[in-house]
Amino acid sequence: MNAIHNKDIGTKQKALAINLNPEIYGSFAEIGAGQDVAANFFKAGASSGTIAKTMSAYDMLFSDAIYGVQQSRRYVSEPRLMAMLSHEYGLIIERLGAQRGDTSTFFAFADTISALNYNKTNEGHGWMGVRFQLEPNGQYNDVVIHVKLLDNDNNLQQQAVGILGVNLMYACFYYNEIPPVFLLSLMDNLSRDRIQIDMIRFEGPNFTKVDNRLMSLHLVKYGFSDAALFGPDGKNLQPSEVLYKKHIVMVRGRFRPVINVHMDMLNTGVKQFLQESDVDRENVVVVTELTLQALKERNADINADIDEKDFLDRVDILGSLGQTVMISNFHEYYKLVAYLSKITKLKMGVVLGFPNLEYIFSEEHYKDLPGGILESFATLFSRKVKLFIYPTLRDGVIWNCLRFYLPPHLIDLYRYLIANNKIEDIRHYNENNLNVETDNVLELIKLGADGWEEFVPAEVATIIKERRLFGYASGLEPVKTLDVPPADGDRTEIDIA
Repeated sequence: MNAIHNKDIGTKQKALAINLNPEIYGSFAEIGAGQDVAANFFKAGASSGTIAKTMSAYDMLFSDAIYGVQQSRRYVSEPRLMAMLSHEYGLIIERLGAQRGDTSTFFAFADTISALNYNKTNEGHGWMGVRFQLEPNGQYNDVVIHVKLLDNDNNLQQQAVGILGVNLMYACFYYNEIPPVFLLSLMDNLSRDRIQIDMIRFEGPNFTKVDNRLMSLHLVKYGFSDAALFGPDGKNLQPSEVLYKKHIVMVRGRFRPVINVHMDMLNTGVKQFLQESDVDRENVVVVTELTLQALKERNADINADIDEKDFLDRVDILGSLGQTVMISNFHEYYKLVAYLSKITKLKMGVVLGFPNLEYIFSEEHYKDLPGGILESFATLFSRKVKLFIYPTLRDGVIWNCLRFYLPPHLIDLYRYLIANNKIEDIRHYNENNLNVETDNVLELIKLGADGWEEFVPAEVATIIKERRLFGYASGLEPVKTLDVPPADGDRTEIDIA
């Protein structure tokens, strides 16, 4: 199909183009506030050529009777959406397959949306998807998205859903060969202050070459969402579905590659977090976070490209260690905490290296905030959050919370945070790790030096060797003398970048 993104085509034109295509035929099923999608196709004209049926199972009992009772009893959810798609697509094939299956590419569009209520006490969001063929009698594909609705008016939110639904339908049939164009087209005739798309998943025979983890990266890279999440198996997840009402422990890093220091930070930090009296240890989710800046070369320009293969290599390694991974555009920690605080009200833990504690207290990073460092701290520390600090070694001296020198005007602020259990040193760490720095291990891997494997988890060493990641020099004559070069100042930092 068309690989060129036509940004000038309007919503009505898109709907009409689909209506005038004699092959595209199917049904629309919409729950809740998502009534405007089918309406756009009706208003465009020639809709009888496209629409076999539209329906709205607005009442919960009717919805359950048609699509089945969901275990979670949540009607605005991915399981409900998938039940809708399965039911409606099955009906299309059952009722129309024999008569027009040889000439039609069937589809079922579904959405389940919660728009702003009358009292404006909720946050609008919803699930939307299309199950569709790209050739008559062909196998079906699925495209599923989750959207946040940001307009402060119910009618405007419904209009945004209507536009997005048309964009999604058009992309499925006209932009399916180029996923980046597909993604970009979803925001046609919409602005990023109206909606956020924080999850997308492509499945089916026409999308076998699409890596959904890259699609997560693109959502954040294009500014469609501030964060995207996927599990150890690489499947895209919707952040609120996974993190809602959970205790969250975050560890941020470059993870290029994951070394023993990272795992020691993670394990000791999580262990201390679980010892907090107000933490339910059975309700904790651990997330490793990669920021967009961390995916670029060190000190790279803000507009520098991201090496997508390198990104996938890092994610594969984290997945092999059972990690849930977040991609975010939160360069500052207070922005990360503010985002997570909208999802959960339970206590959170942030595990970070001592150099990042210094970064957080550096006032130069908050010059753009009217309230400076106090404004950022009001966001970071007013939530139920605690920082767990992993020490670092400098010139033979271990630096931690007790050895942290600040300008005189910040000392009392720091003491207040310590006294109120907002910052704590990580105890019982492996002191041998303090002599190792990530970039130096990476250099040893590239040189093919003997013994670099002892600095990384066994699973990581195996993947690096098998897939020749990070420039692994397996074909070179190994360097016999292994010497881990010292790092200037920062030996255990998990970068804020």
